[in-house]
Amino acid sequence: MPEFEAPLYTQLVRRLGRGPVSFHVPGHQYGRALPDEPFALFRDIMGIDVTELEDTDDLHHPEGIIREAQQLAARCFGADETFFLVGGSTAGNLAMLLAVLDPGDAIIVQRNVHKSVLNGIALARARAIFVAPQIEPVSGLPTVPAATDIEAALDRYPDAKAVFLSTPNYYGMHVDLAPYAEIARRRNLPLLVDEAHGAHFGLHPACPPSAIMSGADAAVQSTHKTLTALTMGAMLHVRRGRLSMDRLRRALTAVQSSSPSYPILASLDIARAMIAACGPAWLESGMKAASRLRERLAERNGPFAIVEPAVGEACSAVDPMRIVLRDATGRLSGIRLQQLLAEQGCWAEMADDRYAVLLFGPRTTAADADKLVSALDSISAEITGYPPATDAGPGPIDTAAYAAEPEDRIGEPFAIPFMPPAEDETEIIPLEEAAERTAAETVIPYPPGIPLLYTGERIREAQIAAIRRLAAAGARFQGAPDAGMRTIRVMTPQRRDNDR
Repeated sequence: MPEFEAPLYTQLVRRLGRGPVSFHVPGHQYGRALPDEPFALFRDIMGIDVTELEDTDDLHHPEGIIREAQQLAARCFGADETFFLVGGSTAGNLAMLLAVLDPGDAIIVQRNVHKSVLNGIALARARAIFVAPQIEPVSGLPTVPAATDIEAALDRYPDAKAVFLSTPNYYGMHVDLAPYAEIARRRNLPLLVDEAHGAHFGLHPACPPSAIMSGADAAVQSTHKTLTALTMGAMLHVRRGRLSMDRLRRALTAVQSSSPSYPILASLDIARAMIAACGPAWLESGMKAASRLRERLAERNGPFAIVEPAVGEACSAVDPMRIVLRDATGRLSGIRLQQLLAEQGCWAEMADDRYAVLLFGPRTTAADADKLVSALDSISAEITGYPPATDAGPGPIDTAAYAAEPEDRIGEPFAIPFMPPAEDETEIIPLEEAAERTAAETVIPYPPGIPLLYTGERIREAQIAAIRRLAAAGARFQGAPDAGMRTIRVMTPQRRDNDR
C-alpha cells in the first residue's frame, strides 16, 4: 500500500476525531443537524465541511495546511506556484484574464474558447482579437489557431497584452504548445492556457506534456474532470516571470468565494496525493479499458467507428483517455447515440450532431468497457430501424461555425458586452432571416459551452446552418430565450446603423 501525504485532508480528519463542538458556520455543525436517515451518505462528508478556523487555514491567505498542500501540488505538476480553485476552471480563466488586462487592453484569443473566457474579457472591459482555429481534417473539428496566425496577429496588434489558447479540445485533440510559448516569450508576453480537459497530461508517458511543461506561463486544469477531485475542484498552475503574482492573487480573491468548500479543497489535496503516491500506474486501468474498447469495436466491424484524428499541425497528439464515437451509417446523430447509451446505463461525456465523446477515468475497468460494448451491440441491432439523422449536412457543425477565409482569420479588436442590450434596442426574428444582422444574444450549445455566436457579432450563413443543425439534432442552448432556436434576438436596424 503506497503512503499518501495529504496534509489538508489529514488535518480535517484529525480535528473531526477530536470531537469539536461547533459555535461557527456552517449551520449543519459537522453534519449533526441532519438525521442519519435518510441523509447518512451526505451527512458523512459534512464532518470535514468547515470554515476558516485557527487550524484549517485560509484559502485567500494561506499560511498553514492549504499553503503546504498547494506547494506539494506545484511540485507534482511542475509549476512555480499552484492555486486551488473551488469554482472550477471558470474561476481560473477569469483570474488569469483579470490579472493581465486593464480596461481598453487587447488580448489575442482563439475564437473557439469556453464562455468563461469571453466573460473574463468582458469583466476586464478589454477587447478580444479573435483568431480562427485550425480544422483537424479527419474529424472536421477545430483545435487551436496555427502558430503563424498567432504571430501574424501579434504583428498586426503589437500592443496586445497576452495570448490565450485552449487545448486539448473537448474531443481530446491536443496541439503542441512549445512553438506558441516561444512566440510569446520573444515578445515578453504571457501565454495563458485553458487546459481544463488535460489535468492528467504530463502524468503518464502515453499522455502529451502539460501546458506548463510546454512553456505556458499559466494554465488552469479541471482536476475534477480527468482526475479524482470533487466537481468544481480545479488548479491554476503558474510559472513566475511574466505575470504579476500580486494581481493574480487579487483576482483570485475577487472571483472565488470567501467561504470556500473544504471538501472540494481536500479532494484537490487527495487527487495530488494519489498521483504522487501511485505515479503513472494510477492511470493504467483507464488506459487499458480504452484500448480494450478500441480492440473490441475493431473486431466487430459494426456501425460504430472511433474517430482517429490525423497527427499533424492541427493535432499533434490525442488524449488516450478519451474516445470519440460516430455512427458510420449516418442514422444516429451523436446526441441520439448519447441518449441511447444512457438508456443502456452508459453515460457519455458529451455529444454533438456527429459524435459522442467517452471519457475514461483513472479507474475505468475492462468490465466497464465490456458493458459499453454490450450497449453498443444492443443499439446496433436496432439501428436499421432508424431513419437517417435529420438535416445531417456535409460535416461537423464546428467546421462551418469557426473556420474562416484566410483574409478573415484574424479579427479586429472587439469589446465583448457583459450585459445584454436593452430590449427596446432589439427585435426577435426568424433564425433563417438573421444573416448579416447583428446578434443581440450569445448562442451557447452546452456542452461544451463554446459560443457559436456572441452578442455584437455579425451573423453569418454558416453560423445559422450550424445552429439549425444542432437544434435539429436535439442540442441544448444555454440561456437561449427560444430553446428550439427557431428565432433569434438581433439589434434593431436603427441601433445597428448608429453603432457604425
